[in-house]
Amino acid sequence: MSPIVKLLAQRIALGLLLLFLVSILIFAGTIVLPGDVAQSILGQSATPEALANLRAELGLDEPPVARYFNWLFGVFQGDLGTALTSGQDIATAIGKRLGNTLFLAFWAAIIAVPLAIFLGLLAVRYRERWPDKLISAVTLASISVPEFLIGYILMFFIGVKLGWFPPTAISYRPDADLLTKLSAVALPIAVLTLVVLAHMMRMTRAAILNVMQSAYIETAELKGLRMFTIIWRHAFPNSVAPVVNVVMLNLAYLVVGVVVVEVVFVYPGMGGYLVDHVSKRDIPVVQACGLIFAAVYIGLNLIADVVSILANPRLRHPK
Repeated sequence: MSPIVKLLAQRIALGLLLLFLVSILIFAGTIVLPGDVAQSILGQSATPEALANLRAELGLDEPPVARYFNWLFGVFQGDLGTALTSGQDIATAIGKRLGNTLFLAFWAAIIAVPLAIFLGLLAVRYRERWPDKLISAVTLASISVPEFLIGYILMFFIGVKLGWFPPTAISYRPDADLLTKLSAVALPIAVLTLVVLAHMMRMTRAAILNVMQSAYIETAELKGLRMFTIIWRHAFPNSVAPVVNVVMLNLAYLVVGVVVVEVVFVYPGMGGYLVDHVSKRDIPVVQACGLIFAAVYIGLNLIADVVSILANPRLRHPK
């Protein structure tokens, strides 16, 4: 077996093991939550007999270990269970919501990733000059402000005062044309772009500046090449691995950390679905959403790890 195939197999196996451990934490975390699921469904006036029958129907009277493996085997078969509050199939409901969340994350990534790389290159080109200082100040400010506050500010000034876009995404319809959908989610996309853009830009700048200290960069300068050519053709390709890592981390955040933004803008995605059922103590829905978020996060980090191995020969040949 070649070293690269062995490394890839190790990373994939480690990712699957990590997902298994996370599933245990998710299941255990929902079990130890205070309160009684049956009581929250039937209400305070429920009789002890009705509560006992519902617990038996939901399998709550089984040992936790048996319940965990029943849930895990169901997940392997594509069965995420049934929502306790609505009786709907969780996989069907999550499929629609996940598509909306991925649509939002996709367009935020389409804008944020190229813009972050361009701003990072621009900041390196004009290092310690006013463009670098301006870009760094703006990105640092956007990192420091919570996304829900940015959302409310954009909602008030752009959505209400100026009326350029709808203040909330409640009018979003998946069956509408692309321009209508983008207009409905313009403000959530702007918030997510501002949040992830700053981190990606600063990490891109730091990675390129680290490479700029190398001897071959000095050689390129002595040959008389333009600074932007040196950065783009020599420094940036050799800093791809850390840039890819930070891009993948932020893409994972776009899918996993979108909960707050979806709730603020009343967007029909996974975040709103999760928060709504957390308040209702709908444990199967919470478990399913948590596992999907964990799988997305681990999967994107696994992709970043694999890309780093393929892009950096030192990782392929550690000896």
